[in-house]
Formats: sequence, structure tokens, C-alpha cells
Amino acid sequence: MPKADLNIEGLKAAVFDWDNTLAESRSTLVYAINQVLPQYGLESWDKVKEKRDNNLSFKDNFPKIFGDKAEEAYKKYSEIYLKNVAQRITAFPKTHEVLNFFKKHQVAVMIMTNKDRVLFDYELPLLFNPNIFDNIVCGHEAKEDKPFKGHLIWTVKDILSEKDINPKTVWVIGDSPMDSCCAQAAGARPIRIGKSIWGDEEQKTEDICFFNSFVDFYQSLLLSNLK
Repeated sequence: MPKADLNIEGLKAAVFDWDNTLAESRSTLVYAINQVLPQYGLESWDKVKEKRDNNLSFKDNFPKIFGDKAEEAYKKYSEIYLKNVAQRITAFPKTHEVLNFFKKHQVAVMIMTNKDRVLFDYELPLLFNPNIFDNIVCGHEAKEDKPFKGHLIWTVKDILSEKDINPKTVWVIGDSPMDSCCAQAAGARPIRIGKSIWGDEEQKTEDICFFNSFVDFYQSLLLSNLK
């Protein structure tokens, strides 16, 4: 993999996705939803996920999957998820080192996720000290969620105005097209790590910086900022 230019001069905020970016939570999600689907006569998640809208969060896709039983099904899902996530969730290798690198260099570290706040607040301290994050915005807390730019604008609003968002001042680090589309819509730099939690990939372009893992991302950060 060619060395990417990750010079942080002028960088004000590193904004991270949560699921499948900082946290390996997909295994818990799939386990929990597969406990619920049979209760409504539905097939496994691998089959049912094809019904989802790529521009909606996992929670907001429940009406598409469960119809008028969506609220009831999501409650069941959440209960199972919360009972199992502590035993399953892990952080990806080098995530802590990356976060500490940004903090060391006075770059604000933030989380922008479409996830339900109740689930997120429970699992965050399982992996990270919440105090390391300068701001966290979950689903339905901004005027619009990813992939729309309003989510990012709301996330960084305490340190940057919309007109000051550009590829040098704000990086959005995530696993999916939803993350990179949000970054590009707001004018920030999109960085993709690993494969999408949903398996929906986008064509690689020069506008998006791709890494196989946080290990590669961290190494490029160090190499790009040697002094």
C-alpha cells in the first residue's frame, strides 16, 4: 500500500464512526437481530438485510423489515443486544493509539454515529474512557443523520463553523459509504478503514483515502508527521 499523506498540520477535528470503525459490534448486532427475526416469521439477517435503505440507520430500517411491529421488535432487539454486548464487543487493534495520537497533537476527537444513544452509552465505556472524546453525536440528535452533511456540521459546531470545514481541518474516519458521503457533502476529508459493516462498498477514488486497518492508518499517521 502506498504511503498516504496524513499530515495533520491545520487539522482541527478527527471525527470517527463507531460501529465497525472504533468498535467491533457487528457480531453482537447480528446475534441479537437473529434472535428477533424468527419471532416474526422472517429469515436470517443475511437475507433480510437486503431490504434495508442504505441511507438509514440500522434502527430506522426496522419499519422496512418489521412493518407496524417495528417498535416492538426494536425493543426486543435492544434488550438482547444489551445483555450480550459486554461479552462480545472489542476495539480494533491500534484504535487507542490513534486516538491518543490526535489528543497529543491537540486535535479534537469526536464520534458521529447513527446509533441509538441508549445502546451507545452502554457500550462506550466498555472500550474507551469517554472523557477522551470532545463531542459525541448519536442518531436523531442532529437535524439530519449520516450520510447527510448536517450530522457532521452539528458534531463539530463548537469548534468550527460550516464554512471552515474542509479536507485540512476535518477528517471523517469510518468504514462505510455512509461515512465518506457525509464527509464529502460537508467538504471534509473522507478516510475509510476496513470493509463496510454491511458489505456495501463504493468505487475507490482519489477523493477517499482507504486503509485496510487501524494498524495501517496509525503507521501512516506516524510516517506523515515525523519531525
